[in-house]
Amino acid sequence: MFKKVLIANRGEIALRVIRACRDLGIASVAVYSDADRDSLHVVLADEAYNIGPAPSKDSYLNVDNIMAAIKKSGAEAVHPGYGFLSENAGFAERLKKEGITFIGPTPENIRAMGDKLSAIKLMKAADVPTVPGSGGPVDTIEDARKIVEKIGLPIIIKATAGGGGKGMRVVYKLEELESAYRAARSEGLNYFKNDTVYIERYVQNPKHIEVQVFGDKHGNAVHLYERECSIQRRHQKIIEESPSPSVPPEVRDRLGEVAVRAAKSIQYVGAGTFEFIFDNVTKEFFFMEMNTSLQVEHPITELVTGIDLVQEQIMVALGKPLSFKQSDVVQRGHAIEARICAEDPVTFVPSPGLIRRCRHPQGPFIRVDSYAYPGYQVPIYYDPMIAKLIAYGPDRATAIRRLDRALTEFTLTGIKTNIVLHKSILQSPKFLDGSYTTQFCEKDLEIKMPKLFNVVEDHVFLITAAIAAYNDKKAKAVSEYNVASRWKDVARKQALRE
Repeated sequence: MFKKVLIANRGEIALRVIRACRDLGIASVAVYSDADRDSLHVVLADEAYNIGPAPSKDSYLNVDNIMAAIKKSGAEAVHPGYGFLSENAGFAERLKKEGITFIGPTPENIRAMGDKLSAIKLMKAADVPTVPGSGGPVDTIEDARKIVEKIGLPIIIKATAGGGGKGMRVVYKLEELESAYRAARSEGLNYFKNDTVYIERYVQNPKHIEVQVFGDKHGNAVHLYERECSIQRRHQKIIEESPSPSVPPEVRDRLGEVAVRAAKSIQYVGAGTFEFIFDNVTKEFFFMEMNTSLQVEHPITELVTGIDLVQEQIMVALGKPLSFKQSDVVQRGHAIEARICAEDPVTFVPSPGLIRRCRHPQGPFIRVDSYAYPGYQVPIYYDPMIAKLIAYGPDRATAIRRLDRALTEFTLTGIKTNIVLHKSILQSPKFLDGSYTTQFCEKDLEIKMPKLFNVVEDHVFLITAAIAAYNDKKAKAVSEYNVASRWKDVARKQALRE
């Protein structure tokens, strides 16, 4: 067993890994930027090291600074969480050269699946269904026109190195093709330093279905069933659930078989996710991409399968075989996750600032992965997600009702959050009957936004504002008992120990 693991991440995922390490008797090492000095993962880890200024490029993406923290702490392994360096093949290779274990896939896995065109070619070779399209880079607008003539409209233009909705443009009319082509290339260059793009047929009734897979160093690979991730805004997921309400049992079995075959074809090691676009009318599915890291939404898979994915990652990294076989993996009940973000629920503009009140929901079958606390200053530099609220039930209807109950109990004041947005989604007929697609927020939710938001009466906001004002006044009058001060004192003492 590892004696000490460094978590090269922040926020709720850093806390999740710290807890997994503690359950296994492993000491945890946190890293933090100047903006995260008071963050909860710094307080709860066994050790914590500053890795630079607030901007990600100077801290969480600064490999040299992270390597220095690894050497100073004596950590034997690194868990990258998700995002940041989790899918960086160069980082994984450097750790390997230094004799440090990367708790994740091999550099070869990351590199092979990191480039979308390379991934598509590999999946075609493994007999995995792929979307009709260019099958390779589209270097000129003339080439783009020829492809459109061949496969028809609508099409989607994608940056090969893209992600998170960046470098993607949908084209419905031929006269929009040139501007969309140039915009996708420009965005790919600006965000990923790569302006290569490709073209695919655009599925018009799409659902986003992904399959969790796990491989070990002994050639074993299994799937842990699917997750439905179609509630999105600007290609960013908002709500995820498992199992999908739209996937028939025979398609579910085929999805799992295809995902396992794909994982074995590249000798995949660790936790990974194959993402598919699913036609809600024809029930066809096509490979989109693979995420070679733990996903934000992994808790819903943990709840429906009973398998601790983070602990399994650690054991596989140690060289242990998977602790379960495919026949051991059973989907029981239903789980649903809402991403709680510090952002305006209508415009989605980030809302950094001081959290004045924070009360997490409790009760049966509710899980909260959060790093929010009263007095915490939400920084502007990182992703606005501050918590994940997960509900479980024996069936979908029960899970939804429990999530709605938990959202009602969730109190966060001082900043704007998207809690009211989640409550609105849960009351939408298209969400309740499971017929929603990835276009839900644009076509259904936004059109009905005023009506949906009326579910929260004006007096609720007035009462909340009055309570926040009262608490603010009380906190100033009795500053020595301010919760924020206590957290900051602990964090400063932790920092001084370095």
